[in-house]
Amino acid sequence: MSTTRDNQLNTIAREALGLETLETRNSDSLDFHDTAVWCIKEALERAYDAGRQSARPTKAVCPACDRKIEITPLPRAN
Repeated sequence: MSTTRDNQLNTIAREALGLETLETRNSDSLDFHDTAVWCIKEALERAYDAGRQSARPTKAVCPACDRKIEITPLPRAN
């Protein structure tokens, strides 16, 4: 994984899930956690949003008019 992605995932895990680290520590009490579903939902939404923000535009040819177009993700509606 890239350092930027690792940093984003660690920040999400810390802020949304209350986890100190995503590293395996070989201890059940440190590696397994009870987590509320709303915290998991928040973490997944934040990861999804981070992926959308990092997406590059897609270049394609319009099938209707044969023009080159660029497709960019729309901002997520809240």
